[in-house]
Order: sequence, then C-alpha cells, then structure tokens
Amino acid sequence: MNLSTGKKAALLIFLILLIDQTVKIWIKTHMTMGQEYRILGDWFIIHFTENNGMAFGMEFGGNFGKLILSMFRILAIGGGIWYIFELIKTKAHSGFIFCIALIIAGALGNVLDSAFYGLMFNESYYQVAQMFPEGGGYATFLHGRVVDMLYFPLIKGHYPSWIPYVGSEQFIFFRPVFNIADSSITIGVFIILIFQKKFFKAETEKVAGKPKD
Repeated sequence: MNLSTGKKAALLIFLILLIDQTVKIWIKTHMTMGQEYRILGDWFIIHFTENNGMAFGMEFGGNFGKLILSMFRILAIGGGIWYIFELIKTKAHSGFIFCIALIIAGALGNVLDSAFYGLMFNESYYQVAQMFPEGGGYATFLHGRVVDMLYFPLIKGHYPSWIPYVGSEQFIFFRPVFNIADSSITIGVFIILIFQKKFFKAETEKVAGKPKD
C-alpha cells in the first residue's frame, strides 16, 4: 500500500513520539536521578537527568520562564502542523516535509514531558519514580521536567593553562545530556541546512522566472 506524503509524515511523527516516550518512561520508572549505564565504555552512557528548561540541558528563567517556554512550544507546534499541511497542499519537496515532521515530533516529545510528567510521576531523587503515585506528582501542569539520558563524552581533557577563565579546567566533548526528541529536532534542522538548495529548488526557479524541470 502506497502512503501519501502526509500520511508518511504523520507516521514519522508518531514513531518518533512512541520511541521517545517509551524510553523516557522506562528511564523514569527504572532509574534514580544521576544513575547511569555505560553502553560503550566512556563514550556512550545512559545517564538519567532532568532538564528544567530548553534542549540539551539549558535553563530559561525559572518557573515563569518555563511556563512561557512551554506555551511558546505549543504555539510553535501548532504553527508547524499548519505549515506541514500548507507544504503538502503546495506539493513541496517530500524531504523538506519530513524534516519539518522531525522537528515537530521532537518539540511534541519535550512538550509532553513538560505538560504531563509533573502530574504523572513523583520525584526521582534517591528513589525510582512511581507512575501516578497516590500523593500526586511532583509539579503542576506545564511545570514538569524533561527527561534526558543520552550522554556522549567522546573527548576528555583539560584546557591549556594559558587560556583565560577556563585554563586547566576539564574539557568534555560532547558534554550535554539529551534525549531522542532533541535528536529529532537537531537532525531535522541539519538536513534542511545541508539540502536546502535541493528542497527549495522549485521556489528559487519560480523567483528567477525559470521553468520547472
């Protein structure tokens, strides 16, 4: 059965959300905060942490900032879904549509954490969190924390002592701990940047007054 571009994009979003949420719920219900499993020595580690703000562990303005960020994400997701429908109607390049689907899926994955995890789980500090605990969750709607677990400290060392401010301090690449939703957003953005000429070829030719192939 041949699926339309729209159905393929919807399936892609669903599969990424399914994998992202399955992994996060498993981590939340099987690991305590800070616990880790080494998958490939010191290069690939499953490290459980939670992110109060933006992607890759960045922070944004405390509780009020988090609420603003969550609302912005919801609006951005709504705009992204509308944009995909417009792209499908105008028969845009399918690769570009799938990249937007990757970005939407990643944003949705992290919004679900922020919106519902505070209601669904209790704290993970010094204990494995329970799902739907009797006493309620650890936060209110839209104030939950995003679960992160993927850690790739590929290169470790120390900054040269002559570098101001950070001299002799430890250097780790790649330091941030992230999740599948973050990866989905990053992959979508990078593919757009790499293949933008191909994705926007028809639009460029329209502006230049050239006929389409």
